[in-house]
Amino acid sequence: MKTSEKNPTLVFISCLSGAPWSAEQLAPYGAAPTRTLRLSEGVNDIERYADHVESAIADLDDFVLVGDSFGANVALALATRRPQGLRALVVSGGFAANPVDSKSWKALMRAIGKARGPFYRQLTLRAHAHRLASPFDGEGQVSWSEPRSRELFLANTPAASFDARVRAALTADYVDVLGRVQVPTLILTPSHDVLIGEDASKTMLAGIPDAREVVLPRTGRMFRFSHPVTYAAAVDDFLAALPATRQGADA
Repeated sequence: MKTSEKNPTLVFISCLSGAPWSAEQLAPYGAAPTRTLRLSEGVNDIERYADHVESAIADLDDFVLVGDSFGANVALALATRRPQGLRALVVSGGFAANPVDSKSWKALMRAIGKARGPFYRQLTLRAHAHRLASPFDGEGQVSWSEPRSRELFLANTPAASFDARVRAALTADYVDVLGRVQVPTLILTPSHDVLIGEDASKTMLAGIPDAREVVLPRTGRMFRFSHPVTYAAAVDDFLAALPATRQGADA
């Protein structure tokens, strides 16, 4: 059965961890219809992740894609296909290509991604959690920390999937097709992010015809986890301003 035409379903796409969005992160959206899913395992191509999401939401005829970090790239990839019923796009900490500015860190990511066993758990995940951290992680509605980031990956992310997703992120490039995104787009950016450079949001702003950026003050890369209420409020404000019609609907 098709979904209600009154409120679009919010489709939440995971970060690099692959874990579905938690009840704590979904709660601020209240009674809005929502759907979230776990990422495919061991896949090293963004298009295949987009295939998985597209298949999982094939029953929806009115929806908004909300992707965080790695999930933002997946959401963007799907949005460039102009799927029927897509109402809007939200990307947080996202990128169209080359998400890591630092050449040395990119090389290190490729190297540590190949680690397995205790090297993955003790080296790779500690290093990654450190790059995700910000001085504002303890100030939000949920006190976040480097150990909590590491625990997130330990609980949800096999080493092979971490490696595959890193390779997918570092090789994806949607810069030349950003103009295909023909729905209102919100780019949510934390004020502190040492993993993704400033050019990531600038590139999307320049390439997506109807895009706007909101920078959330005193937040870091893990702001979906540390500031779920603040994050949701920005999304809600954006959704409240959406046009009444959706892509593919009759005017």
